[in-house]
Amino acid sequence: MTATSDAPREIALTIREATAADIPAIVAMLADDPLGRKRESPDDLAPYREAFAAVETDPNQLLVVAEREGAVVGTVQLSFLPGLSRRGALRAQIEAVRVRGDQRGNRVGERLIRWAIDTARERGAVLVQLTSDASRTDAHRFYQRLGFEPTHMGFKLIF
Repeated sequence: MTATSDAPREIALTIREATAADIPAIVAMLADDPLGRKRESPDDLAPYREAFAAVETDPNQLLVVAEREGAVVGTVQLSFLPGLSRRGALRAQIEAVRVRGDQRGNRVGERLIRWAIDTARERGAVLVQLTSDASRTDAHRFYQRLGFEPTHMGFKLIF
């Protein structure tokens, strides 16, 4: 007799640099929540293509996607910020972490964040930082579970 399990089968996840062909999937994930619906425009990809070109040519920017079974299921942008504080330390900033709705809870976000941390460390960053909208309490718990501490209060001035 063969034992069976109700546990989900582990499906390989590949994290790779994003290409222009990934823009529609990335924008769809950016728009797939209450905040994103207000600020993203998946019907007009022109501004996203222009922004992608700028990110792609900047050596201090890494935009990646997580791919599972040939489909884009997550994304994150990692920015490197040289500066004078902390004795001229390099910082890494994690931005725009998104996981496709049907993949949430499958550790895609965790794998993306761990990739970002490892990549930052490999590049010589002394810390990794991120911001999260104050309303995203689930995300705050997620980041704290991964070792991030809420050490600062953020401010924005939107034009």
